Amino acid sequence: MDHTMNWEQLAGKWKQITGEAKKKWGELTDDDLMQINGDREILAGKIQEKYGIAKEDAHQQIEEWVAKLKT
Repeated sequence: MDHTMNWEQLAGKWKQITGEAKKKWGELTDDDLMQINGDREILAGKIQEKYGIAKEDAHQQIEEWVAKLKT
């Protein structure tokens, strides 16, 4: 897991990676992305809300997305 980007690094680069987040979760609006502003819990909540999935599933999607960002 150490080869993946940690969330603090990702949060620091949030503005640069919002495009990647939008590719992954197309339902997120620019307003959503501004509100999230690198906050993992808000991101998970927005994914839950937009896609009607459980919190655990939202966190799993985030984990997979973060892992792919680094590779």
